[in-house]
Amino acid sequence: MSKPCFHSNDFPICCIIPPVILRNLAEKGDEHQRDLAFNGLQISAQMRGKREVLGSVAFAAAVPAGQKRRTIYDAKNGRRLPGALVRGEGDPRSKDVMVNEAYDGSGKTYDFYMKVFERNSIDDRGLRLDSTVHYGRNYMNAFWDGQQMVYGDGDGEIFVRFTKSLDVIAHELTHGVTQYEADLVYEDQPGALNEHFSDVFGVLVNQHSRKQKADKADWLIGKGIFAKGIKGVALRSMKAPGTAFDDPLIGKDDQPAHMKDFVKTRDDNGGVHINSGIPNKAFYELAVRLGGFAWERAGKIWYVTLRDRLRTNSVFQNCADATFDVARELYGADSVEQRAVREAWDAVGLKLSQPAAKKPKTRGGK
Repeated sequence: MSKPCFHSNDFPICCIIPPVILRNLAEKGDEHQRDLAFNGLQISAQMRGKREVLGSVAFAAAVPAGQKRRTIYDAKNGRRLPGALVRGEGDPRSKDVMVNEAYDGSGKTYDFYMKVFERNSIDDRGLRLDSTVHYGRNYMNAFWDGQQMVYGDGDGEIFVRFTKSLDVIAHELTHGVTQYEADLVYEDQPGALNEHFSDVFGVLVNQHSRKQKADKADWLIGKGIFAKGIKGVALRSMKAPGTAFDDPLIGKDDQPAHMKDFVKTRDDNGGVHINSGIPNKAFYELAVRLGGFAWERAGKIWYVTLRDRLRTNSVFQNCADATFDVARELYGADSVEQRAVREAWDAVGLKLSQPAAKKPKTRGGK
């Protein structure tokens, strides 16, 4: 059962673009790019400090179990949320590609959670899925603000429209799932776990929609949102953290893949977009070890852990130990799944608190 969640003005704004990318662009871009980067950083700071005036009172409207209700708004390059209603559940397709992508992406995310985990929307109570497109002028980000999804158009030179990537949509909506469940504080290791779970279910929604097995997927977050000319394949790689992009304007992907390279920083809320590379790599290792469709076993272990085991201040060690215990509950002690969980965390330098199962003695005591 979902935990209650009370929205407040200090709920963290969970953005898909790491602030370091915008800061690099503010330092190295041309005058227009610098202005856009500063504007993006300013908007995020303002939204974190004070929730902007909401133009709708129906954000928490619930619908009967088993139904999805998507509502798409257009900010028309302004910043008043939610904006003008442009498409509701069951309405015909729009001539606006961003409206259709937001509608389709939120639908695929809803379908994934319902079909795979029997979860009724973000809050498990039928929460309406509200999205606003065309937020701000050339705004280079997308975010979950605690109540709805918001998408910028991008500037066309660094980023294209943020509705283009299904895993970006699912990533941001999963911040809502985390909000209603573990409610991981958005800083330091708990914040990195918050980002990590969004990355995990972001790629799983994408893989589920494509019916991809773990060994055939690209494990990328944000593939396709860089404009032509930017040297990068995506925002993050779960398969190979630290390799997603390397460009003179936006900098280099700085995600570590092992605890020995854990980054201690005050930036990025204590490195929430940076150190998430470590548990991301662990989940990838688990998924490829188990094989098949990653959402079936690896994803189930992670979902139950998020739903039932983690708390606001949980850190990497808590997550590792919890996944090991959940694997035992779901599949049995010393099962293939439980051993794979241990091996996955070992691969990123995290030793479980629980000892390995003792091997039975052979004849002669050996």
